[in-house]
Amino acid sequence: MRNIKLTIRYDGTNYAGWQFQKNAVSIQETLQKAIKKVTGRKASVIASGRTDAGVHALAQTANFRTPSKIPLKNLRMALNTILSDDIVIFGAEEVSLKFNAQKDAKSKVYRYTIYNRDFMDPLLRRYAAKCFFKLDEALMRKGAKYLVGRHDFTSFRTKDKEDGSASAVRNVRRIKIARNGDIVRVEIEADGFLYNMVRNIIGTLIEVGRGKYPPQYVKEILVKKDKRSCGPTAPAKGLCLVNVRY
Repeated sequence: MRNIKLTIRYDGTNYAGWQFQKNAVSIQETLQKAIKKVTGRKASVIASGRTDAGVHALAQTANFRTPSKIPLKNLRMALNTILSDDIVIFGAEEVSLKFNAQKDAKSKVYRYTIYNRDFMDPLLRRYAAKCFFKLDEALMRKGAKYLVGRHDFTSFRTKDKEDGSASAVRNVRRIKIARNGDIVRVEIEADGFLYNMVRNIIGTLIEVGRGKYPPQYVKEILVKKDKRSCGPTAPAKGLCLVNVRY
């Protein structure tokens, strides 16, 4: 038996997220079907974490076990031949049978892209969210400082029956906010994320950046532990899983 670790890049626009869905097409289901077609065996693919409908990945990590003896290079090429153009296997390597892409992840890095104009660039429409309010990234950075460190992120958690995390405590290692012309990017690294946590953080920082919330209000949101106190959930299409660290 072999344990294969995959590095996967995908455009999540046409999928109901990573996790298998009964009435919609998911990344996980699509990949598992491709693996079965190549190896002749069913495989359960475990990802570092699920991404929601419409969310993208620059480098999602996943693993699956297989008795297949197909060389790694051939396996990767065969999967890419079968998969559609919006899912690509960038890397494949054999790892210890003990490796688990989800349980062994030390941290994840997400990047959110905002197009800060009163219209949308057609070349970015799949990968960025429009914000027509002029954003002050300096204010956003001040607000983001309150989120760095180990906190209870209940206020930034959207309740979901499939989110089995009992604790809402997470350690946010860093938040980087940078502007390049009309594009504002927010990069967040943490030891783990709650359901919609990143998108709720982004929605809140946008409210700070447009002047609706003062930066210090972000600290109050944490203390309240109430989802109703945070900003709106930012659109999924602006979010991308950039990296998983092990």
